[in-house]
Amino acid sequence: MGDRGRDGRLPVIYVRGFAGGAGAINNAVDDPFYGFSQGSVHVRADSNGRAQFHQFESPMLRLVTDHQYEVPVHGDQWTFLNRADAASINPASVWIHRFYDASAGTFSQGQETFSFEEAAVDLFELIKLVLEKTGAPKVFLIAHSMGGLICRSLLQRVIPEALADSGEAFDPAAGNNYVARLFTYATPHGGIRFAVGFGVLERLRDATAVQGADVFGPDRMYEYLTPAAVQPTRTRDDFVSTEMPDDGFPVDELFCLVGSNPEDYDVAFGLSSKIVGARSDGLVQIDNAAVRGAPLAVVHRSHSGRYGIVNSEEGYQNLQRFLFGDLKVEVQLVGFTIGRDALPEVEFQLDVGLAIRGLPVLVHEQSVAHFCPVQIERWKEGDPIDSPVPLLTTFLSSQAPRPHIDGKKVPRLRHALKLRLTSIAETEGHFFFDDHLEQTEDWQDTLLVEIEPPSEGRPLPRAWAAWNSSVPAAVRDWNPEDKDFLEDTDPTPNRWSGRIDVPEVSKYLLGQKAGIRLTVTPRVLVLGEPRRPGEPTGEPSIFTQDL
Repeated sequence: MGDRGRDGRLPVIYVRGFAGGAGAINNAVDDPFYGFSQGSVHVRADSNGRAQFHQFESPMLRLVTDHQYEVPVHGDQWTFLNRADAASINPASVWIHRFYDASAGTFSQGQETFSFEEAAVDLFELIKLVLEKTGAPKVFLIAHSMGGLICRSLLQRVIPEALADSGEAFDPAAGNNYVARLFTYATPHGGIRFAVGFGVLERLRDATAVQGADVFGPDRMYEYLTPAAVQPTRTRDDFVSTEMPDDGFPVDELFCLVGSNPEDYDVAFGLSSKIVGARSDGLVQIDNAAVRGAPLAVVHRSHSGRYGIVNSEEGYQNLQRFLFGDLKVEVQLVGFTIGRDALPEVEFQLDVGLAIRGLPVLVHEQSVAHFCPVQIERWKEGDPIDSPVPLLTTFLSSQAPRPHIDGKKVPRLRHALKLRLTSIAETEGHFFFDDHLEQTEDWQDTLLVEIEPPSEGRPLPRAWAAWNSSVPAAVRDWNPEDKDFLEDTDPTPNRWSGRIDVPEVSKYLLGQKAGIRLTVTPRVLVLGEPRRPGEPTGEPSIFTQDL
């Protein structure tokens, strides 16, 4: 039983988002899986944003079919768990944190007012019960919207305080002894703010606590995210909700999926998306949807609905790669000197898109059209524009099924990194179009990358790369040659890093030493011995996933 869950398939607990009033709570409770089993058939996959048919089964069903998870409801998951023997349930199982059930008006028992704090405390009880009955060392948490804040309250306050109250030393990182990884869909980590009203709407919401929506305001967020023991030193004035404490749950084990499609969020007949603004998913602004320092991806999906972020292929692909991937891939700009000869008022923006062979969608997409391009820092003398953080981070599984071409399984993972640079003059918040050519880029190209995962006797990957502008054939016909092989330039053990220069013709604009650096590191799950309620924390162990 000591190896249960150590193949990387830990129990999954799903935590849904905010429902609102009594009717919406009743509708949420009516769904056995709180929305985690909802699929979709619409995707906006072409450049014009037209709707296309793509049948996505649901994240829950894909976990069942792709990773052989089970969904052991048996009429009542709490009753089933309580009656089961310890370590008798398959760790590869999906559970739903049904925190709204007590607030539904459709059952015979007394209806309770929803409490955010109680939802976080009850989540800890569910986690402990799941760990006891599955024998797994930790769980995966998957959360949508407010559910991500419940998970953060659990990790940042509930678990550290609960263990301290039981006699253990106060440990801000204690949540990592129970939770291996947290994946958030469209969570307002920075709260919910509006693009209109000059702050009046936010103050009214927080003062009246209408339907409990004050949980998205900074005062309430400070309360449920900050343990009482540290509030004397981490004051409300110092609180930034998009930051997690350095000594707490590791941000590397948190992934933030950000939506950029407000148009298809039709709640309140589209009024929500209008007051939140264009740089949003219709409810959560892009700038508030991620924790600083955590890996993230941006996808053109709305907060929920027909084009919702949870019930999307883009969301699931990022989810499974983050939970089960054993390779971490980081992409950085190096040596760029954009803007060295440009006027001070000229701004540069970079569209970035990541495609993976075999998928009908982009797993990461930032663009001017979606109001979320990468803002390129202007070059300064002696200060090349090396991106201070990765341009993007993604995860791969060396054991994931490969596409078949001409009846043969391809041996490598192929990706396409689409880059498009544009510029425009801006002075005091106004754009000037005198010498502007609409929808015309200064530079664009696509970097084709093939990664051969590690194998027995070779602990690090190998990679090949070429710019699409240098490939004479169609992209699908690109066959990497010796000249495309990327040498490993990083002597650090268990770390591979390679670099490819931009095409020669692009160096005048981008920089004579401009290029893209790819860094690949093997990824492990840090797991300890399975814990039972009341047991002290054991020493963690590191296990490489074998999926």
